[in-house]
Amino acid sequence: MIVRIMGEGQVELADSHFAELNKLDDELLAEMESGDGPGFRRTLHALLSRVRELGTALPDASLEPSELILPSPDATLEDVREMLSDDGLIPG
Repeated sequence: MIVRIMGEGQVELADSHFAELNKLDDELLAEMESGDGPGFRRTLHALLSRVRELGTALPDASLEPSELILPSPDATLEDVREMLSDDGLIPG
């Protein structure tokens, strides 16, 4: 799956990694619902770090269609709320 991190670029990520990423996504959603700003920031950074670690960066000149778009590391709670679906940032 091709994943875009806003403001950074794209990575290719194997479907086998999504169970782990969904756990972080669930944590992020819970922190957003409770208004836990520091927890939200920590989990967002952990989620994006894992995507970078597990994925293979695509060249900057590559413009593949992104199947999943994640917020930038400096996104606010409100920015991320606007991006959410019923399943969170990462579909089930």
